[in-house]
Amino acid sequence: MKNIILYSYSKCSTCRKAANWLGKKNLAYKLIDIVKEPPLLKYLDLAWEQNSADKKRIFNTRGKAFKSINLDIFLLSREEIMQLLLSDGKLIKRPFLVYEEKKVLLGFNEIEYSKQFL
Repeated sequence: MKNIILYSYSKCSTCRKAANWLGKKNLAYKLIDIVKEPPLLKYLDLAWEQNSADKKRIFNTRGKAFKSINLDIFLLSREEIMQLLLSDGKLIKRPFLVYEEKKVLLGFNEIEYSKQFL
């Protein structure tokens, strides 16, 4: 059995698409509300390592929460970014999928999900 954790937001249509895709492929997953329980620091670190070339990639840049912080994230240290993300789950790119505690998929892209799971 694959170990999949899907951090999601119930009002996010992209999150629902990811959950539906996983369900259609009969892939069991643990669903966690990203707002009530942001990803663990170890998962944010993993996402950072896999996307460090683009600091903005880990952020939900189209959301109201990100637009309201009005910060230049390129001036922030890794530690400052992690604290910011842990403080508000709505700042994190979603869905935020953790696979086998070794890989993080940000957002939902059917091709990327297919490559990972099929």
